[in-house]
Amino acid sequence: MTISSDADVVRVRQLVRSTAVTIALSLVDQTKLVTAASELARNTLVYGGGGNAEVAILDGGRRKGIRIVFADQGPGIADLDLALTDGYTSGGGLGLGLGGARRLVDEFEVDSGAGRGTRVVITKWARSG
Repeated sequence: MTISSDADVVRVRQLVRSTAVTIALSLVDQTKLVTAASELARNTLVYGGGGNAEVAILDGGRRKGIRIVFADQGPGIADLDLALTDGYTSGGGLGLGLGGARRLVDEFEVDSGAGRGTRVVITKWARSG
């Protein structure tokens, strides 16, 4: 899914929510995942100049999950350690920053550097029980 406008950020959020319902994530986990995805989609648009998001359902055997990959070809994150610091935000997003988004999901990977864009992969697993 392309992210090139505010409307695309809304569409990403809607797709993530409907996918979370499909795999029976709890309401709390749906909210966490949608919040993280919204922040990352907004970052892709605002800081990366647009990019794309790929949403996939994972089947881990006894549990299902959702993996979302956000990628852009923007300027990248010059200081990734700072960007991942709790409470750090450069403005414009939900105020969560990357650190906040990381806390809302089960798995979080980021690959970025000045001048080479950013790729963030998040995964949320359905709780068994």
